[in-house]
Amino acid sequence: MIMKKFLFASALGTLVSSAALAGVPAEVADRLGNDLTPMGSQKSGNKDGTIPAWTGGLQSPPANVTYKVGDRHPDPYADDKILFTITGANMAQYEKNLSEMSRSLLAAYPETYKMNVYPGHRACAQPAAVYEVLKNNALNSAIDADSSGFSGAIRSTVFPIPSVPQEIMWNHKLKFRNFKFTRQLVFAAPTRTGDFTTYVDQNEGYVNFSDPAVKDVAELDNIAFKYISNTIAPARSAGNVILVHDTINLSKGLRKAWVYSPGTRRVRRAPNIAYDNPGSNSDGLQTTDAFGGFNGATDRYDWTYIGRQETYMPANNYKLAHKEVQYKDILLPGGHMNQDLPRYELQRAHVFEANVRPETRHIYPKRKFWVEEDSWFVVQATQYDGRGKLWRAQEQFAMTYYEIPVCDRAGAVSHDLNASRYLVDSFYNQEPQLSWNAEELTEERYTPDAIRRLGVR
Repeated sequence: MIMKKFLFASALGTLVSSAALAGVPAEVADRLGNDLTPMGSQKSGNKDGTIPAWTGGLQSPPANVTYKVGDRHPDPYADDKILFTITGANMAQYEKNLSEMSRSLLAAYPETYKMNVYPGHRACAQPAAVYEVLKNNALNSAIDADSSGFSGAIRSTVFPIPSVPQEIMWNHKLKFRNFKFTRQLVFAAPTRTGDFTTYVDQNEGYVNFSDPAVKDVAELDNIAFKYISNTIAPARSAGNVILVHDTINLSKGLRKAWVYSPGTRRVRRAPNIAYDNPGSNSDGLQTTDAFGGFNGATDRYDWTYIGRQETYMPANNYKLAHKEVQYKDILLPGGHMNQDLPRYELQRAHVFEANVRPETRHIYPKRKFWVEEDSWFVVQATQYDGRGKLWRAQEQFAMTYYEIPVCDRAGAVSHDLNASRYLVDSFYNQEPQLSWNAEELTEERYTPDAIRRLGVR
């Protein structure tokens, strides 16, 4: 009998390449909800307890906070004290648990950059109805032989028990976000002296893949989700609208994108909203495919799994997302944001790298990713230049939106170490509260004609 080897199948958690097969054996899938969490992560903690066992996460608003839908999320861990602070002076003491991203920032700004480490809480969870489909995904999901797409999975984590790094990236790209959501997010790239302009983006998603009415990915006409980004400030940029239809199988069609410009009052196709083209509202400090840690096609890279690592990464960043925290409190001069605000915890990460294929090109010939095990979310990432030197580094400030629940972010930062500048994106501190249950959205909104009507200053 030919057996496929799976991640977590041994104590070492070795991930190996294999031919595309339809799912895992039943005895492997039965581990979900037993020694593995329903999402596929290791349920037990580490030996010294600095990573706790997963006991269900925050599946609803916790008892120690008062929350109603539409509120900001009160911090259920507000009483936690800082365990220790990592700085440029003591980073060698914590070396084994630091990613390249953290080490590079601590070395670049030894006097000012720091990481406040708190007790660990594995808060990530998904709705019970989603857990019901994850075992079916594990049994039936199959990545295509050329990794251009997949079949057999729906609604959430595509490969709860993955076998190749591309499957981990599919888990990140199609992690559970609920079916329809709306957000108003802020982007800003301070100068070295601290001056900044906030770009405000109304964005919304219609996640076809997470539609609870869909029973088979084949029903989706190769569309994973539809997304609108509508810049509403500053005035000089207001009215620029982007529409994206992201595909599942690249061999059946690439991402489709359109842009409406109020200057021309026209909608045009935008094939450049992909890969290493500059990201929207990023001041050239982030590529399109780096938004959210990574998005879009994986076909320009060869992917290699490195292993699991216990890493200090952002987690439970309720304080950073709070309305009382002003953007001027976050955005400081000197090359990095205010490091008094983020919360770090010791977490398990899947670490893998991508190296550009000889027949393709990308401004980042090499990238590395740290995917947090409970959320399947790229929490840290590094990008390297043609000399193999670290160029840019990213963090996503994760938290659990416990009313759904959804594991996502309270904001993100991308550092350009060559320019000594940084970009923050997806903060919403002074914006209307985001909605993960935007039932008012209809699929008719996600057409080129519809975005023309949105793009009015």
